Amino acid sequence: MKPFPELRPAPWDLAVVAAVLTLALFCGVMVWGGAATGLTAIVTADGEEIDRFPLSAPAGERTYSAGGYTLTADVSPDGIQITASDCPTQDCIRTGRISRSGQSIVCLPARFILRLEGKTEINSSGVDAVIG
Repeated sequence: MKPFPELRPAPWDLAVVAAVLTLALFCGVMVWGGAATGLTAIVTADGEEIDRFPLSAPAGERTYSAGGYTLTADVSPDGIQITASDCPTQDCIRTGRISRSGQSIVCLPARFILRLEGKTEINSSGVDAVIG
């Protein structure tokens, strides 16, 4: 029986690993590194817009009544989240903080939608990143 040859990494193997790690870091910054600038929060209930404000508005809480339920949103320059709701499912609270264009928080029992529109600083060129 022949013994297996001893395998050692070549210098080019390390260069390939370094290139892959650099590309992964770059992609991570492009996808998750965008600052929330120029975003507008749009709040709808029963399909009708009830509030619209820039995310750069003064931080604080906003309260909305929709579908017989009361929802409280915590607004800050780094994002928005629903902190309190008396709806039975609490999915809107579990969504967490949103801070990028296209993200939304939905409360189905209240027929309430809070979505962000606009551009993030990193994607101001209009180029979209697709992974997967």
